[in-house]
Amino acid sequence: MAETHAKLAEFDPVWAQIRTEAEDAIAHEPLFGGLVHSSILHHKTIESALAYRISLKLTSTEMPEQILREICDAAYAADADLALAARADIVAVHDRDPACDRFIQPVLFFKGFQALQAYRVAHWLWTSGRLDMARFFQMRSSEVFGIDIHPAARVGKGIMIDHAHSIVIGETATVGDNVSMLHSVTLGGTGKEEEDRHPKIGNGVLIGAGAKVLGNIRVGDCSRIAAGSVVLEEVPPCKTVAGVPAKIVGEAGCAQPSVSMDQLLGTKGTQ
Repeated sequence: MAETHAKLAEFDPVWAQIRTEAEDAIAHEPLFGGLVHSSILHHKTIESALAYRISLKLTSTEMPEQILREICDAAYAADADLALAARADIVAVHDRDPACDRFIQPVLFFKGFQALQAYRVAHWLWTSGRLDMARFFQMRSSEVFGIDIHPAARVGKGIMIDHAHSIVIGETATVGDNVSMLHSVTLGGTGKEEEDRHPKIGNGVLIGAGAKVLGNIRVGDCSRIAAGSVVLEEVPPCKTVAGVPAKIVGEAGCAQPSVSMDQLLGTKGTQ
């Protein structure tokens, strides 16, 4: 068993760590055993575990769990980037959220992570031409998690969505890699236009709670959007914006705002 685990850790360190934490969780709380076995230890790969978890969460009287599981399994088999992005998301949550001290927590408990993985399957469906099934995934994710990400939106890897209540990401929005956002963030349009109408968020951006970014505008790499701001104009890279409407109030204050998670406007470099 130790040799097998060592090989797994070398091949897939994130999944190996999750399995180790699963065994520890059962040792500390035996009543947790059924959930942990069915969600983690029963599965040989992280792809299988994620497919099970997504289908379990999204099932309803309208769509049986088995059908959803087959769809998720097909998605992970067809596109290896889905599970690679999930691994990066797990590491991002662990590194940036002080409430997360184990890799297993996002998989079992954090709806921001779970909704993001459901979106990734929905996006695969959308790009595969299965638009109605993609919309079903969007609808169920919104109902279950309170997060509405259009399946046509493009979201990078290493994403941390903290708390995640009332997140809305529109159809033509793009989100770069290593972005962090808090609850009640909206990446929305400004009217009824049908073309490219949603924001383009760069890499390494931190978006504070309740911020609204509206219209086909670019938010530059490694910038910060203060909590409660309404952003209607483009944001240059490495700047901090705040207010309604948002204005530049200083530099970002660090190389990677999405990693530092510093949301205080009074910190050095933002005055």
